[in-house]
Order: sequence, then structure tokens, then C-alpha cells
Amino acid sequence: MMERLSQTLKMRPISNNVPLFYDHLSTIITQHNFCNMNNKLSVSCLILIIAPLFFGCRGPVKEKNQNNASPNSVSLEPVAGEKYIIDTKESVLTWEGSMVFGFGEKSIGYVYISKGELIIEKDQLVGGTVEVDMNTIEYKDKADTNTPVKHLKSLDYFDVGKFPISTFAITKVESVNVRSKTIKVTGNLTIKGITNPITIPAEIEFKDGIVRAIGDVIIDRTQWGIRYRSGKFYDNLADQAVSDDFEIQMKIVAKK
Repeated sequence: MMERLSQTLKMRPISNNVPLFYDHLSTIITQHNFCNMNNKLSVSCLILIIAPLFFGCRGPVKEKNQNNASPNSVSLEPVAGEKYIIDTKESVLTWEGSMVFGFGEKSIGYVYISKGELIIEKDQLVGGTVEVDMNTIEYKDKADTNTPVKHLKSLDYFDVGKFPISTFAITKVESVNVRSKTIKVTGNLTIKGITNPITIPAEIEFKDGIVRAIGDVIIDRTQWGIRYRSGKFYDNLADQAVSDDFEIQMKIVAKK
């Protein structure tokens, strides 16, 4: 039985150093004449001999996830270029909403940037991030009574107590017209903890170390969990339905 095992082991390699291992094992088996021993004792001794040789030959075990980020982490490669810091006093976002059957009735207001930066390389926008303080949301007309500001900050709309910051992170910039300095800025917009990609048509200008950009985009508020009086989710709203379209106009000024 032991001779057959010895021959079998020679034919079944386990690692790159296995030929030497099996030759050595075969010699040990022959020298100790295991074939003449009691079968149980033979097997026990053989195991004691094989174990250290086997683990010595196979080498260290590789860890598959060694040096890898956790599955839930996101790693973004740094974008080359110069940082221009957004001037929060000169920059502003203007928002506009309306009733579905408001016949021209609209609500317009502002919300302000708390911090941000643009990455510029060779007079080209290549990246950037913006953080918006949702606590600053207000109406353009202070006397606007369509929806109280505190209602806009409530769970029905932006739930500012839980989600005080909204963000936009640029992922791609495409040039549309060099002469008119128009571009398309694609990025991830996060509102109420929900992130969706959007593309903003914009115009950008570089002059005297200052970057000025304006843009305009219409988003579907329900994609960010803002469903208050939406015809998609509630029936029989009639003239109380609020439009799902929400317009954002951006004025950004950034400096070195």
C-alpha cells in the first residue's frame, strides 16, 4: 500500500518544488520500511512526515484583498491642474419651481455655496467640487407666501435638518464651442443623500486669474426623493400639483 502511495505522490505535484519533495518522501518511505509496519501506525507516521514537508513547499498564502480598498470605498484619481477657490460671496445658485397648473406662477429664490474649487489646466476646466449650504435657501421675493421657507427646509422638500449640505462633483467636461466658450459639465449631484449624474450646459471665461462661469439646468426633483405633491406619486391633486421640474441657474466665480 505504501509503495503505491509513494508512486501516486510522485505523479501528483502540489507546488513548484514538489519533485524534490516527492523524491525525498519516497526515500524516507523506503528507508523506514513502512510497508512492513502495522497499517494504522504506517498512516500515522506518514502524516507526521508529510505535514511539515507539504507546508514547507507550498510557500506563503496570498491574500486576495491585500492592499485593496474596501468594496464600499470609492477612490478617485487626482486631476492635474491648478486649484481655483470658489468665491462664496460672489457665487450664487438661483432656483425656480412652479405649480403644474400655475399659469405662469413661479417661485424663485437663492441658495448659497459654502465652499468649493475648480481645477483648471491650460485655461480649460477639468474638474472641481461644490458644496451648497441648504440652510441658506431663501426666496428672491421676501414676501413670497407660496411655500414658507421652513416648509422648503422640511421633510417634504430638502429635509435640511438631516441633509444640510448638497454637493456637485465634476466627472467630465466637454468643449462645445471654443469661440463662445460654451462647455458641457457632467458630474454627480447629491441632494438628500441621493446621488444622480447631471449635465449642465455652461459658459466659462478665464481672465486675470479669475474664472467666471454661468450655467442652467433643469432636474426632476423626484429623482432626489422630493415627492411632495408630485403627480407621479399622488392622485387627485388637480391644481395643487407641484411641477417635478426644478430649475437651477449657477453663477460661479473662482480665484487662485
